[in-house]
Amino acid sequence: MPSARLERTPRPPSIPIMPAHETLSLWESFYVIVGSSAGALTGLQFVVMALIPDSPTQAGEHEINTFATPTIVHFCIVLLISALLSAPWLTWPPVATIVWVCSAAGMVYVVIVIRRSQRTTLYKPVLEDWIWHAVLPLVAYIVMVVSAGFLEFSVTAGLFGIAGSALLLLFIGIHNAWDSATYIALRAKGVQLSPEDPNSGATPSQ
Repeated sequence: MPSARLERTPRPPSIPIMPAHETLSLWESFYVIVGSSAGALTGLQFVVMALIPDSPTQAGEHEINTFATPTIVHFCIVLLISALLSAPWLTWPPVATIVWVCSAAGMVYVVIVIRRSQRTTLYKPVLEDWIWHAVLPLVAYIVMVVSAGFLEFSVTAGLFGIAGSALLLLFIGIHNAWDSATYIALRAKGVQLSPEDPNSGATPSQ
C-alpha cells in the first residue's frame, strides 16, 4: 500500500551540530593572519611616536589621545578578538558575550574620540579624518555588536560579521598609522602641505 511505502522510506540523517571549538578551528588561519598583523603593526605606532620629538610638528596630549591612541586601541581589539576566537570554546554563549562586551566598549570609545575631535585646538579634522577616525571605526564596532548577537542564532552569519569587522579595524589602523608616518616624514623634511595635497588630511598628532 502507498501508506506502507511512505512509512518504510528512510529519513535523511540529521546534520550534526558542530561544537564551538570545531567551528572556530576552521577560522584558525584567518585569525592567525589578522591577529599577528595587528600585533606587528602596533609597533609602527611606537615608531611614529618616537619620531615626534624630531619633527617640527608639535602635538599636544589632547591631539595624541584623539588621533594616535585610537589606532593602538583598534589594533589591540583586533588582537584580542583573534585570541578569543582561537580559544577552544565548548559553547557559543560565552564567546558571544565576550565579543559583544569588547565591541560595545569599542563603540563607546569611538564616541569619546568623536567628542575629543570636536575640541581639538592645534589641528582641525578634515573630512578624511572624520571618515577614518570616526565613521568607519563606529561602523566596524556596530557590525561586530550585531554579529555577536547572531552567534547563538546563525553561527555562520555571526562569524563572518565579526571577521569582517576585525578586518575593517585592521585596515583602519593601517591607514591611520601610515597617514601619520607620512605626515611627520614630510613635515620633518620641510615640505609644506597644501590643502589640496592628499597628505594634508593627515593629523599632526601622530
